[in-house]
Parts: sequence; structure tokens; C-alpha cells
Amino acid sequence: MKRRPLERVGRVALLLAVFALGVACQRTGLLDDILYYTDDILYLSQQHLLLTLFSGGMAILAGVPLGIWLSRPAKRAQAQTWMQVLNIGGTVPTLALLALSMSFLGIGAKPAVFGLFVATLLPIVRNTWSGLMDVPPHLIEAAEGIGMSPMQVLLRVEVPNALFVIYAGIRTALSINIGTVPLAFLIGGGGLGELIFTGIDLYEPGMMLAGAIPTALLAVLVDMFMTSVTYITVPRGVNPLRA
Repeated sequence: MKRRPLERVGRVALLLAVFALGVACQRTGLLDDILYYTDDILYLSQQHLLLTLFSGGMAILAGVPLGIWLSRPAKRAQAQTWMQVLNIGGTVPTLALLALSMSFLGIGAKPAVFGLFVATLLPIVRNTWSGLMDVPPHLIEAAEGIGMSPMQVLLRVEVPNALFVIYAGIRTALSINIGTVPLAFLIGGGGLGELIFTGIDLYEPGMMLAGAIPTALLAVLVDMFMTSVTYITVPRGVNPLRA
């Protein structure tokens, strides 16, 4: 895959920043404090990923079909109204969503998954809808002209052309999800937030960083994974990564 110069500079800068952070942690003794919690990091990272998998997976399974449904000609007049309704999940603070979820689902993983699902739904729906709406009309007309059914037009013309934008929404949603999962600890949902918030309460920088650094790394790794999936699955002609 050919990299653009700015992308290469950004990756080099990121690697240098990580290296500098590692050197600083080593010199100040923070690295040893962080490594002290290795077992906790491994265990809580599994919880973190499971929360992201369930809530993010639910958001994808619900958001993509909903975005497709809103892009259909019969529903386009109602699309903005639905977007405003879904935007509530993006404007209400995530902690408030988790508290509301806790009020009727109790304490634990269930309200955490539901709150995270609501908080990450909007980017997927919005990008799916906008990506399909931006498909050039002449492509749709050409497909209809050769006798394709509406379902064939959707699956063979509209979705392939909108797939890059759809993946961008999924990447954004998963990044938001992973960065928000630490709040699930506040309602008993588990995850790396246990180290972060406990470290803050006890004023233990090593414990706090033992939760914060893996959270950031998970977000970067998931974003890299989605970038690879985008590169492989989006057709070459509509894939800017292959340009």
C-alpha cells in the first residue's frame, strides 16, 4: 500500500512520541510501576475488548441497516428527523447515558453495553446514509437502465461505492467506543477504567497510566485493523487508500 508523505510523517511522529514517552517513564520509574499491574492489565483488557465487541457489534448491526433504510427514496424526507433523534445519543454525555441505562438495567455489563451502543450508533448511521446519498445518480440510472432490480442496484452499485464512507463511520464509532469504555467501570461494567479511576482516587500515577496507555493502544490497534479491512474489501476504483 502506497503511503502519502503526510501519513508517513504522522506515523514517524507517533513512533517518536511513543519512544520518548517510554524513555521518560523509564527514567522516572513509572515504567516499573506500570509493569507491576501487568496481570491486571491483561485481565481488564479482555473485559474492555468484550464490552467494545458487544456494544460496537450491536451498533454496526443496527446502524448500517438503519442508514440504508433512511437512504431509500421513500424515506429520504424523514431522514433528517431521524438523524436529529439519533443525535441525542451524541449530545447527551456518555456518563449520563450510562446512568440512565443503570436506572432500568441495574449495575454491571448490561447497562454499560446498552449505553455504549447508544453513544456510538450515530456515526455509523450518519456515514452509511450520507455515503449512499452521495453515490452519483448516473450510476444508479445506468444500473436501472440495464434492468437491475432495486436490491441489485443497492448491493452491486450503491453499497460498493459507499463502502469507504461506511467504514469511516465504523472506525470513528469504534474509536469513540474504546475511549468511552473506561466509564463503564463507574457502573460496575469492568474494563480498564478500574485502573484509571482507582489510580486517580488513590493518586497513583502508575496505576492510572496502566489503564490509560493500554486503552490508547487498543484504540490505535483497532483503527489499524479497520484500515486494513477497508484497504482489502473496498473496490480499487472507489478506494482512496489504493490511489
